[in-house]
Amino acid sequence: MEQTSIIRKSALGLAGLAFVGGAVAGPAVAAQAAPEQGQPVSVAQAVANSVKGDKDQGSKAKPDRHKLVPRGVQGEQSSIRLSGEQSDNVKAIVKATKKAGLDERAAVIAVGTSLQESKLENLGHLGDANDHDSLGLFQQRPSSGWGSPDQITDPEYSTTAFLKGLKQVDGWHEMPLTDAAQKVQVSAYPDAYAKWENQAADLVASAWTNS
Repeated sequence: MEQTSIIRKSALGLAGLAFVGGAVAGPAVAAQAAPEQGQPVSVAQAVANSVKGDKDQGSKAKPDRHKLVPRGVQGEQSSIRLSGEQSDNVKAIVKATKKAGLDERAAVIAVGTSLQESKLENLGHLGDANDHDSLGLFQQRPSSGWGSPDQITDPEYSTTAFLKGLKQVDGWHEMPLTDAAQKVQVSAYPDAYAKWENQAADLVASAWTNS
């Protein structure tokens, strides 16, 4: 009986060790198997992904300055601080320019023109202070055939209308901004657009890849 009891205790002891060993070894084995199931990203892979992300960001680089201002700016330059609404109008002009199939230079001319005409504000009728019936970002006049008041005060419509006029100007792409703008706007102050070319170029450079 004593011998049988000793054998039984020994068997139970070995079984217990086997159980404990399995409980300890089990998670370790599972952990070793985890890469096959979860495929965790290694440090090298993380670095590679980060570099790829940087390259993707680099592909959205700002337009080349020469494309924006091919002849350089003329004369003393001005600039204004923009509100959120004015910044949105810049984006609207850039977006409409892209939709029209035109490049960054066309957007610079449009933004520069709007800076002079309305300080990038989508102006309604100003009463006694209004210049005839001029409205919107480009101060276009319904009486001159630019469109209805509702159309002219729509940023996409008014920009597209301006760009249609610009495309009819021979050599507009290589002209100084003030000359190209004047051909479309026929302003009483033909040289007034020049002072906005630098800020217009900066604004388009920032908005072109985000619009």
